[in-house]
Amino acid sequence: MEKVVRNKSEIIKSIREKKGFICDMDGVIYHGEILLPGVREFVEWLKDSDKAFLFLTNSSERSPLELRQRLQRMGLDVPEEHFYTSALATAKFLSQQSPGCTAYIVGAAGLQNAFYDVGISHNDVDPDYVVIGETRSYNYDTIVRATTHVFNGAKLIATNPDTTGPSEEGIVPACKAYVAPIEIATKREAYYVGKPNPLMMRTGLRMLGVHSEDAVMMGDRMDTDIIAGIETGIDTVLVLSGVTQRRELKLFPYSPTYILRGVGEIVRYSYRQATE
Repeated sequence: MEKVVRNKSEIIKSIREKKGFICDMDGVIYHGEILLPGVREFVEWLKDSDKAFLFLTNSSERSPLELRQRLQRMGLDVPEEHFYTSALATAKFLSQQSPGCTAYIVGAAGLQNAFYDVGISHNDVDPDYVVIGETRSYNYDTIVRATTHVFNGAKLIATNPDTTGPSEEGIVPACKAYVAPIEIATKREAYYVGKPNPLMMRTGLRMLGVHSEDAVMMGDRMDTDIIAGIETGIDTVLVLSGVTQRRELKLFPYSPTYILRGVGEIVRYSYRQATE
């Protein structure tokens, strides 16, 4: 439940006292190639305040290096160790579940490279798994090949359960929308590795090196980010700069701990306090 506080300053103060910050990216840090207001100042505050922070994204398209370079183009320099993606989580999961397996991989370079790095090769003949992530090359042939492999016994895995995501053009289809035709055709449900799967959240906490009570999850989606934080036992911050809007909160049987318009509010409060 959302905590009872007297005013926005008390909310911000409670958030700023956390030692570790797990932040989603799309809808929190940027929309497509557009940096959101206050993000630059927020990231600098994290660094200057010596906070442990991790950008934990359900997007599987880009590697940590590519994500770093993407932020550099927007004027932010964040080292690679501060990024963890659903592609990395999915590759780690399959390498532990079935060492030496093969997969028919539908996804961008970030997903392909994550599997290569853990020794899982692409197989379009008789794969053990069909793995679906976000990609711009998704088409009818992709659906047919993936469906055929699942019918022939391959297990269906998806990098994340996001149905949509924010972009410069508005809301666009995401991973679960790509998986849906394959699930419908085969009558098999995919296993989704990304948020809110606790596998990814526990990895994030280990990377931060903080206890759950000292961490906060910041995201724009009630159905992945916020529920992931709740089920991991950490405080949550819903930012209204992405997919979920305030009017939609009544649709969910759970609530974020705090609600902000965007991450920039944390810095604006910090600045006011420093000048008072």
